Amino acid sequence: MKTKLHLATVMAFSFLLSSLAVEPVASPEAAVRAPEFKNLSDLNWDKILPDLGADSPEISILHVDPKTHATSLLIRTSKAIHVRKHWHTANESHTMIVGTATLACDGKKFELSPGGFNFMPAKMTHEAWLPTNSLTFITVDGAWDINWVEGPPTAADLMK
Repeated sequence: MKTKLHLATVMAFSFLLSSLAVEPVASPEAAVRAPEFKNLSDLNWDKILPDLGADSPEISILHVDPKTHATSLLIRTSKAIHVRKHWHTANESHTMIVGTATLACDGKKFELSPGGFNFMPAKMTHEAWLPTNSLTFITVDGAWDINWVEGPPTAADLMK
């Protein structure tokens, strides 16, 4: 009888402890490994050059790695524009989704058509000519930044 009472007491105490248990909090590593799904129609867009108003290219940040700050983003244009010489602290790659862009670096120009890809090493000065209604997928392996060599584009850089 004492064994049954002891067993019942242990089970009751175990049940009491388990009911008081706190849900485990997901680790930051688990958050990094969580999948993300985003449709183009659901993205939030910000003006890159607010002084250009409705003609400004727009940016949507898709994902930022919490540890490395590596960033995936989209840039879209409503109007053709020359993106003046600039560089980024991190390595950058472009993949054209819509439109054919011209990119230039080291005194050479290259055309990227839809599906075209390029890689720019960190701090390499480059410039681009983006057509009306273009969409470009960009990744950087660190935090996203932009460092203008001769100042940001102005209304004079918009093309017809």
